[in-house]
Parts: sequence; structure tokens; C-alpha cells
Amino acid sequence: MGAWLILFVVLVFIEISTVNLVSIWFALGALVTALISLWITDTTAQLCIFAISSAVFFALTKPLVARLRAQKIIPTNSDRVIGKIGIVTEEIQKLEPGEVKVDGKRWTAEANRKIAKGKKVEILSIDGVKLQVKEVKEEE
Repeated sequence: MGAWLILFVVLVFIEISTVNLVSIWFALGALVTALISLWITDTTAQLCIFAISSAVFFALTKPLVARLRAQKIIPTNSDRVIGKIGIVTEEIQKLEPGEVKVDGKRWTAEANRKIAKGKKVEILSIDGVKLQVKEVKEEE
């Protein structure tokens, strides 16, 4: 029983120290096996109980874990700039970000080509804290 309780504590510690659910099923399997080891002393039987109970816990909690991991995107007000037109305030190079002013705020911006200061750009998306933009061709 002692070894199974030690394994349980180690697995719980691993679970607590990680962000994802990685060892909770094995920790529960070790706890069940520790309790059953009071009556069953055969090591092979205990290993089988551990494997089976861990698999059962995994199967029972998989839908719950899937729902927890399917994080909903929490909308921020920053996504409202997508589709808007901004002005380049610092030249954007192909491999070097520049700066765009849109909606009264300055943003770091990237594009797949050089865009000069003062040009109008359309905001395509937000990647982290950088805007992905493309130049808007002005009609004459």
C-alpha cells in the first residue's frame, strides 16, 4: 500500500505543477490500487488494477476534460479594429514591423510587403499584439 500512496502523492504533485491534465487519471488509479492492495497482495494483480482503473477514470472523464479544454474565445475590444482602415505612422518593411494608427491607438503592424509612412492600410487580423495589414490602394 505504501508504494501506491507514494505514487499517488507524486502524481498529484505533478498534476498540480502542470497546467494541463496529464496525470490525474494515474493518480486516481494509484489511489484505488492502494486501497485494494489492503486485500490483494499480488503485484501483478495490483498492476492490472492500476492500469484498468486508470483507463476507466480516463474514459469517464474524457468528455469533461474535452469541454474544459475547449476554451471559448473571450472577446476583447481589440478585435473591433479588424476590417478598419488605419494610417502607417512608421514605415513597415517586409521582415520588420512598423506602426499603424487605427481607432485612435498606435499598434505594431506587419505586412507581407513594404508600406510607406502615411499610406492607408486595412487591418486584416491581430496576431498577438501585432496587426496584420495590407495597403489600401487609393483611387484617383
